[in-house]
Amino acid sequence: MHLAETQLVTPGRRTQSAVSAAPGTPTQWHRVLTLLADISLFIGTRTVWTSAASHRPAVAAAVSVCYVSILVCGVLALVVRRTRSLARVDLCVLLTAATLTLCAWSMTHNGGDEAVLTTQAARELVAGHAVYGQPWPWLFTHGVAVTPTVSGGYDFTYGYPPLAPLLTTPLLWLGHAGTPATAMTTGALVVAAAMTWRLLPVPWRSAATMVFLGFGLLPSYARLGYPAILALTLLVPVVVRWPRIGRGGRLGTSGIARAACLGAACAAQQLPWFLVPFLLAGIYAVRRGELGGRAAAAVLLRVAGVAATVWLLVDTYFIVHEPRTWLGGIALPLTQGAVLHGQGLVGVSLYLTDGSDRIDWYGHASLLLAAALLALFALFVRRLGPAATVLPWCAFYVATRSQDGYYLMMTPLWLVAAVTAPPAEFAGAWQPRPRLVRGPRRRPALAATALLLLAPALASAVWAVTGTPPLRMRVTAVRQVSATAVSLLRLRVTNTDDSALTPHFTLTTGQGMNKYWSITRGPATLRAHATADYEVRPPTGRFTLPRPGVRVRLRAFTPTPQTLSSTDVRLTRRG
Repeated sequence: MHLAETQLVTPGRRTQSAVSAAPGTPTQWHRVLTLLADISLFIGTRTVWTSAASHRPAVAAAVSVCYVSILVCGVLALVVRRTRSLARVDLCVLLTAATLTLCAWSMTHNGGDEAVLTTQAARELVAGHAVYGQPWPWLFTHGVAVTPTVSGGYDFTYGYPPLAPLLTTPLLWLGHAGTPATAMTTGALVVAAAMTWRLLPVPWRSAATMVFLGFGLLPSYARLGYPAILALTLLVPVVVRWPRIGRGGRLGTSGIARAACLGAACAAQQLPWFLVPFLLAGIYAVRRGELGGRAAAAVLLRVAGVAATVWLLVDTYFIVHEPRTWLGGIALPLTQGAVLHGQGLVGVSLYLTDGSDRIDWYGHASLLLAAALLALFALFVRRLGPAATVLPWCAFYVATRSQDGYYLMMTPLWLVAAVTAPPAEFAGAWQPRPRLVRGPRRRPALAATALLLLAPALASAVWAVTGTPPLRMRVTAVRQVSATAVSLLRLRVTNTDDSALTPHFTLTTGQGMNKYWSITRGPATLRAHATADYEVRPPTGRFTLPRPGVRVRLRAFTPTPQTLSSTDVRLTRRG
């Protein structure tokens, strides 16, 4: 009988050991996470090695050593028997990822438009010149992208808060182009990965390596010099266990430091501005559930006060020396009138229809959705609290500039919040319940409230999508300078709108916008319900025709009101 009982119990013990390990023994999911982080380091590594092998043999050798490290870590992740040993493997994976990130930067470090603008801003700052409101068109050569506006021009000025140029100034000795800025952002990314790795619980640390450095997405943005990477680095300590900020009514040294990091992040880039209201609302709700309204308000004011003080300290020099251009510069992404671009809802007007005479409403929909999500977050903070680092970026999906980078660059914060701010942290949070949503019909009332909050944003988005192009355009003649190049288009354009429009024309062959074509004949402003003939020329004097099968679209943007009109153009290569 005793033998039979032993045989029945033993299989159960073996089954349990596959899921939860004995004390001191790593769990299987910890091994798998370490292995996934290790495997993620293969992404893009061969490209770096290939480009380095021909003229940077030292970098190629370092990458080859990293390959050895990846293989060895893969073996160790599966065979080590102690949690401490697996933690050391996690550290080795992190160091390997950081080495590969630096190797990739050494091969590609000139950056994009953000990098050259940040570096130039740093140079102007060192020289004692104005930073904001100064156009630097000579920077946008050799393939550096420009930002077209609906007014027919381009934005050549610096449009970010000043912390990135301030931190770039010590690195100006590294070279020209955007190299100093990309060195700053790449270094910040490595610091963010190491800091997150250290702050997360041991079993989750490899997830930080994977998200920050392993997939290759964030390192590529860092090599382009995006100031948002610096903002991300400063937000990491803020988001780690953020519902505990002000616990017991005291900030303490840690709380003050995290509030300071929040202010510094807002002084680095504009994306943290959209996260701040959600964090502050969440802190207030959690602390009010713990301490009451007055004490929670005191905690909130202290956090906001420290953050605002740090933000102002970083910006003080610019507020004093160039207040008007500084204010216009940091608000530039919201006011510049950039053309539609991105992977969000604007794709309907860009690629699925021929445009819209209501593209202003994409921006309205974005702001309304952000406000609605913040209100819903406050109403349902116990349920939505863990998603505080994700909700703000949903509003960008319906914005006029809905690039995936706006939410992609902040995805490490999703991981940090998921690990350190679980639903249990919000179980006792205060939730406002107006009189109308109380009583036995509370749930239907809350559902109706949620729908009412979202309805304006939804209506604005639908209104923007269903707009019609105000200009009817037809190509009447084409002048080709060769079998594969066009030097002039003649257009017949009809304004079907009730207001006069000032069109700016361009041809596109894919996502994004090409430079505007110059109007050599035709009225600058087309009267309401009028028809006119235009001659337009490409900005470089010739437009190279794409290969057969590529969609060519003629587009016309107008600034007041903001509209987009598009039509497909058949341009074929001769012969």
